[in-house]
Amino acid sequence: MDDWGQHHRYLFAVAYRLLGSSADAEDAVQEAFIRLRTSAPADLEHPRAWLTTVTSRICLDMLGSARARHETYVGTWLPEPLLAYDDSDLGEVSAMRESVRTAVLLVLESLTPAERVAFVLHDVFGMDFDRLATVVDRTPQACRQLASRARRRVRAAAPPRVPVSAEEHRRITATFLKAASDGDLAELVNLLDPQVVLRSDGGGAVHAARVPVHGRKQVMTLLAGLARRYAGVAVRPVRLAGGDGVVLSLEAKVIGVVGLEISGGRITELNLVVNPAKLPRSGETSEPDAGRLT
Repeated sequence: MDDWGQHHRYLFAVAYRLLGSSADAEDAVQEAFIRLRTSAPADLEHPRAWLTTVTSRICLDMLGSARARHETYVGTWLPEPLLAYDDSDLGEVSAMRESVRTAVLLVLESLTPAERVAFVLHDVFGMDFDRLATVVDRTPQACRQLASRARRRVRAAAPPRVPVSAEEHRRITATFLKAASDGDLAELVNLLDPQVVLRSDGGGAVHAARVPVHGRKQVMTLLAGLARRYAGVAVRPVRLAGGDGVVLSLEAKVIGVVGLEISGGRITELNLVVNPAKLPRSGETSEPDAGRLT
């Protein structure tokens, strides 16, 4: 297997967690492979380790400009949804899955670039502090402190979920889809946690709530309005990084993706991405429609 096929999934997994953007992550990985072919040592023995260091440094440079873009972003910024995506086999399963939760990625956005790199590389991918020091150009002790600060922030703002099985997650998602398709507001109320939050990302290109909406009553009011706006839109289940979700499409064009966060048997977060720049092409989801919003 060539270097690309052997290492691409791993490097993309690192870069996506560092950047929260699949397009930017792919750019970083591509650049790392260009450097592998143009500037790597001739006697390189461990290409993955070298590529991981280079990819992480590229991401570290990109994070500064990305942070500036997010400060001027219109409304709530959400990470790009990744469809039919599961990379939990690349590392410790629970750490890999938790680290692509929207709630965690949003906390990572609030960290300094060095803190984010330290947390992702050490806590998620198990990089030791001596090696991490060469990535962020700090001492190992400073890297330990960076990771510790980041870890405290993540644990405080995005506590672990009360786990549900994959089957239960799919069941709740299917029930949500059916209730939304049928206009069954009573069933939707039963599915939502009392402290549920709904975030919408339209990026200024599409109308969307610009601040998160908190609480079951307020979220239900917004969902009722969304159902009216998107009446006739096809809905289908989809596997997303971090869990299951829903794709909204109109005339075979994807117009929205909803990620569902489920804890303790109830939906605790709905993360709606309608910014066209962040949406997948229609061909990237193959599940049949489960119904239409009424």
